[in-house]
Amino acid sequence: MSALLEIRHVTRRFGGLVANSDVSFDVAPGEIVGLIGPNGAGKTTLFNALVGIYPPSEGEVIFNGQPIAGWKPHRIAKAGLTKTFQNVALFAESTVLDNVVTGGLVNRSLPEARALAARILDRVGLRAIADKRAGDLSFPERARVEVARALCTEPKLLLLDEVMAALTPIEMEEIITLVRGLRDEGMTFVVVEHHMKAVMKLCERLVVLNFGEKIADGTPEQITRNQKVLDAYLGAGFSTDAEAH
Repeated sequence: MSALLEIRHVTRRFGGLVANSDVSFDVAPGEIVGLIGPNGAGKTTLFNALVGIYPPSEGEVIFNGQPIAGWKPHRIAKAGLTKTFQNVALFAESTVLDNVVTGGLVNRSLPEARALAARILDRVGLRAIADKRAGDLSFPERARVEVARALCTEPKLLLLDEVMAALTPIEMEEIITLVRGLRDEGMTFVVVEHHMKAVMKLCERLVVLNFGEKIADGTPEQITRNQKVLDAYLGAGFSTDAEAH
């Protein structure tokens, strides 16, 4: 099966700072891939490079057979690749429904986007708060609205950036169930997450970054036995019963 996303030797520089260095990996259709590593490893920067916020300084990004490095973010979103934002920035004075509608406007007219947003709110369990002001939401509610807004762009591949931060174990389980269900409906995911128990449960494959470079790529079982990863991130004696910090 050909890859849906191909990342080829991607480097991203900010002046003299190299945030990503020669990163390469593929994501196949229907995969849930975890992107893990210490704070400052370059995970969010790579996500931003993939969706056009900070285009790669070097290297190629091929999505659904098309080279997209250098495309504007709205064009990449229209093609089916989008991300959630770690620092959720909703329109505080607007309703939950209207926030989600903004994602739908990437590909649809306003009436179509509103109908799609209503269906997505049902799908993610937010219909009951559709008319609530976004500024009055709890953090877990805001995170779920951010996921709903990204889903409203109708992505083929969704990059989830720390959507389980500050969630309770029950709320994390709900997100895991949602992501698995969406994958079964045909979506593909790359997930940045620090809750390692959740990552190991959700993802079939993990890519590990450290100081901007890829240091490992394999199944959760392989990654937890990889000495480079243990030294750089997980720590000696790691088990999924203990979270990585």
